[in-house]
Amino acid sequence: MFSNAGKENGNNHNWQLWQQNNHPIELSTTEMIDQKLEYLHYNPVSAGYVESPDHWMYSSARNYYGKQGLLEVEVCC
Repeated sequence: MFSNAGKENGNNHNWQLWQQNNHPIELSTTEMIDQKLEYLHYNPVSAGYVESPDHWMYSSARNYYGKQGLLEVEVCC
């Protein structure tokens, strides 16, 4: 299956594991930005890795919950 996918894509030589497409959208409103950020923060929760977004060490959700994350994040508003 990986071999066939690689042969169909000119960017690969032998096989392909990940999908190579995206559909960028403009985040034109604060509501859209908030929606996408919430989606990202809740991905580890939906996957069953943690019970709350702020429990995921690699997420900026920690900063939004007032905790220190791995990177410094400036939380606005």
